[in-house]
This record gives sequence, C-alpha cells and structure tokens, in this order.
Amino acid sequence: MNIQEQDSPAKQYDPLDQTLKFVNREDEVVPGSSDSSSLRAEMSCGHAVTPDSLTIWCKNLLKQGQNKFRCPAVVEGTKQCNKLWSYQEVRRLADLNVDEMLYFEQEMANLSVSEYCEVQSCPKCKTSVEREDPSNLCVQCVVCTADQKEIYQFCWQCLRDWKGPGPRSDRCDNADCINRDLQLLQTCKSISLPDVVGVSSCPSVRACPVCGAKVEHDQKYCKNVTCPRCQTTFCFVCLKLKTECIKTSSPYEMCRSGVAPRQTYIPVWRK
Repeated sequence: MNIQEQDSPAKQYDPLDQTLKFVNREDEVVPGSSDSSSLRAEMSCGHAVTPDSLTIWCKNLLKQGQNKFRCPAVVEGTKQCNKLWSYQEVRRLADLNVDEMLYFEQEMANLSVSEYCEVQSCPKCKTSVEREDPSNLCVQCVVCTADQKEIYQFCWQCLRDWKGPGPRSDRCDNADCINRDLQLLQTCKSISLPDVVGVSSCPSVRACPVCGAKVEHDQKYCKNVTCPRCQTTFCFVCLKLKTECIKTSSPYEMCRSGVAPRQTYIPVWRK
C-alpha cells in the first residue's frame, strides 16, 4: 500500500490533554511520516502514533476499499499487529477535522453498502438499484418501470438499456458490452515477488477466489494477501486459500502447483 504525505499543515496533540497517553517512542504506524519532535500517543493496541500518521494510514485503507481500521505496526519480524481500532478511537487520535469526519463517514457508509449488497445507479433515473441475483446482468429498475408503465431493464455491466434475451451472466447484446474487470485480469502486467523464492512472473491483479474483488500485491513479504472486501486470506500465486496452500509450501517459496494462470472467470460472492 502506497502511503502519501498529507498536504495540509501538520497536526499536533495538545500536550495538556490528559485523555491521551503520551509515549516516548517512534511512530509505529507510518514510520518516518512525521517530525521527530511531534508528540506520540498510544493506541489501544499499544502502538505509538501521531495524528498525521494515523490519518494518512486510515485514509489509505479507505482508498483500498477497507472500512475497518487495523494497526499495521510490525511485530515479530514481518508480522503485523492487525488489531482492530474503532472509528471513535481513530477519530479521536487522528484529530479529524469536520471535513475529514464527513469524508471518513461517507466512505465507510459506501463501503458498508457494497460489502453486503450489489448496488448501481440506474442509467435512466439514477436511482440506486440493488442486484438480487449476482449472476444475472439483466436488472429491472422498479422506479422507471412504475413511471413508464412498462418493464424497464438495464445491463449491470455496460449500464445501458438491456438488449437481447435474459437472464445472462456474460453480457447483453449491446456493442462493446464487456466485463472490464475480467479484461483487466487478462491483460494486466506481470510482476515478480522478490521475497518469494521462484516467483519471477505473476499477474499483478487477481480476483479474490471467494468474493471476486480485485486484489493487488505490493511485492513485499510473503505471497499471501488478504481481500479488503471479504477479509479472506489467499495465496496470490496459486489462488488457493492460505490454509490450503500452506499445506504443501511455505509462504516464501513457490507453490507446489506453480503460478495459477490468468483468471477467465470472476467468482460470485454468495453471502
């Protein structure tokens, strides 16, 4: 995950704030992201932060599609703390201003909706429509159907009026109706995993084998990644769940079955 510096002026804790526990340790959330003279406060997990580093880290989590905030501090070599922080704790120790709170809460709400249901805007009336059958691209808008006094259907994939017979899971009959996520999986660049012995060429984007969300590897540490959508940990190389892959190979060596080919199908999440 790429960590970007904030453009706004550096935040500072109030040294007289007795509700915070100040510690004399380096920033453990985003090391090197703040001035050495900045006060550090201790999170509930026991790791030190500054308001800037906490804001930077949690904003990046939201941008990666994660609405749960977990501590990235490294413990025991390369293992992360991964303890869960409440939004209330993040809001307090990140010293979020009003605009930041609005941004955080809106993003968290949007991510929560996408986590539990499939929602798109109707191309005609712009009403949010939930897709009940994740394997069917032909979706009916009840608002347009009521207004027009006839059934109105659109394509979930290309967001145009539905053409052709339905239901279908691949495409409608509109020209250029393609699954862009699937196209990305098949055309993305190849990467190496420098810390994993034997993995010199692997697709840079994978679909989570459980929910189908797009996942990238930051090319650091082991071959396992955790899906930001369903929180499933799987092997980025062979696409097996971590619990299965680890039975035949270590996290830092090539899988027994080799590199899984580029995906030609995106799994549908059966919640």
